[in-house]
Amino acid sequence: MSTGARGVDRFDLTGRTALVTGAARGLGRAFAVGLAEAGADLVLVDLPDAEGIATTAAAVEKLGRRAWTYGQDLSRTEELAGFTDTVRAECGPLHILVNNAGTAALERVGEITPASWAAVMRVNVDAVFFLTQRVTEHMVADGVRGRVITITSKNALVAEAGLAHYNASKAAAQLLTETYAVELAPHGITANTLAPGMVETPIDGEFPFDREAFEAAYRERIPLGHYAQPDDCVGALLLLASDAGAYITGARIVVDGGVLADQMPRMRFMPPYRNSLTSHDMSHDT
Repeated sequence: MSTGARGVDRFDLTGRTALVTGAARGLGRAFAVGLAEAGADLVLVDLPDAEGIATTAAAVEKLGRRAWTYGQDLSRTEELAGFTDTVRAECGPLHILVNNAGTAALERVGEITPASWAAVMRVNVDAVFFLTQRVTEHMVADGVRGRVITITSKNALVAEAGLAHYNASKAAAQLLTETYAVELAPHGITANTLAPGMVETPIDGEFPFDREAFEAAYRERIPLGHYAQPDDCVGALLLLASDAGAYITGARIVVDGGVLADQMPRMRFMPPYRNSLTSHDMSHDT
């Protein structure tokens, strides 16, 4: 039987280095801090002018872990091989890659232009592919039994109006990750996705709609009754990043509060819950 200490040790990332994209805020910051809490050093990547990456680095360093920060526009895919080579030379072998950076635009199908389509695909698909390609080449060369974790969305599994390009990009990232899982398995590298539902992150506030009304309506669709906080997704990430998830590959973990489990929001129309225990004679328990 495994001891409690051994169970905890399975999640220990001491001596490993993780690269997290989109690390300046939101989920990226939560993931970086969570990995640091588990013992990992962090390579933090965001846009060159991104505010907040220094704050993320400070939080990592406060935990006694090393933090390197890089400004890199991931949409410039022709630069990603050289960028990854630089990171490897300056930070040492990479053990964990978290493809977290993403972008979206709220546009109906008839409003999407070639430019807006390409902008979403470059970050959500092209950058994921080419960064993962080079990082895993280094993992193989370094003999690292690495972990690739791509942050997709429930939108990889079910469509949402106004987000055709985003929906398609996340579905593509899911199948790319499954392909990595198969091709990289002989090298001991796992590849999985983490698919959040609605999370309280800054990207939601950038959409031009009545957010208060939307959130009120959407919360009624969430069985757990509220949006996730970024920290709510960290446990799943640590499972996939650590030895605890060493035999998990080609999989997805959905962290959505139960939305995809509920095809029809019937609960609001049902009578109040009745506990069958209250109708029994409980005198034998007194």
